[in-house]
Amino acid sequence: MRALLKNRVLQMVLLFSVALITIGAGDTTNKFSSIGHRMVCVCSCGQILLECNHVGCPDSDRMIGELRNQVAGGGTETSIFNWFVAKYGPTVLAAPIRGGFDNAAWIIPVAVFLLAIVGTAFLIRRWKGRHMLAVPGAPAMPFAGSNDVRDRIRRETEY
Repeated sequence: MRALLKNRVLQMVLLFSVALITIGAGDTTNKFSSIGHRMVCVCSCGQILLECNHVGCPDSDRMIGELRNQVAGGGTETSIFNWFVAKYGPTVLAAPIRGGFDNAAWIIPVAVFLLAIVGTAFLIRRWKGRHMLAVPGAPAMPFAGSNDVRDRIRRETEY
């Protein structure tokens, strides 16, 4: 019984090891699609590279061919992006690569949004905390909750 259990566990470990090693092996179409959908065609149509339907586009076929060559060459996503940025400039990327100065493109909008929320809360709290300033020599305003003021309001608003 123990030998059978030991064999089953050994088989499962071997199976999971082989599966883990081969995950993503040879899956270049997924990599090609993933990278191609994160780049913009440089023909100034402003469309994603793999979705550029610009009739007679002078750039998309060439760029797609270059992307196929880069993926087939076994480059990593970062190296492929860097190759395209070196050739076409940073406008080829649909979104900036995370790292270095490009982190500012991800951090600054969030920081501005949070500062706007904090600033708005501060402003509302400040407005809420304001009290009417007493002007010297002016008559004091009666308390709106007093019965005299309520009677006067009722008299003045009746038809």
